[in-house]
Amino acid sequence: MSAHFIKTALRSRTTMTQVPNRETPRGIAILARFLASESAGGIVLMVAALAALIVANSPLSAGYFSILHSVWLGLSVELWINDGLMAIFFLMVGLEIKREVLAGGLASWGQRALPGFAAAGGMLVPALIYIAINWGNPQTLSGWAIPAATDIAFALGVLSLLGNRVPTSLKVFLAALAILDDLGAVTIIAFFYSSGLNLPMLAA
Repeated sequence: MSAHFIKTALRSRTTMTQVPNRETPRGIAILARFLASESAGGIVLMVAALAALIVANSPLSAGYFSILHSVWLGLSVELWINDGLMAIFFLMVGLEIKREVLAGGLASWGQRALPGFAAAGGMLVPALIYIAINWGNPQTLSGWAIPAATDIAFALGVLSLLGNRVPTSLKVFLAALAILDDLGAVTIIAFFYSSGLNLPMLAA
């Protein structure tokens, strides 16, 4: 009886997903399909970044930065974004990498070596190019660590624009590369651009 009930429930669920709900407004249905697509996150990210660039360089910039620096629950909106929302983003990416390390495309050291070497090259080559261009200018030469970091959010956002056409292995490779690259860049900043390390905060 239970097996028959499960089969009936599965058939009902399949029928419900195939037949559109006529009571749902067309706009909401379109929005739901868009949010369910893999490229939705990348599209929203690109549109938001473009809008922020336009607003930040327009007469509306004063209001834009005023919102970023406004305080909410004791912290600025900018700090909530950088240290709050981005922490959640890195947690989700880290969990995905952990799954691949335990039983996926990064399960062996041989599979982990390629993104590791790619991350090392991704830090070294841009830094050397920056140093070569700014060699005669001591003021700008000190910023050699800036191009060493990879913006993981943009990297994954651009990759998500391709949707299912990109294999999962490539997404995992890029995520691992970007995380290792960012860890290396943070290490460089900690040792070359900091006056001292806060060990309790580092342990936390």
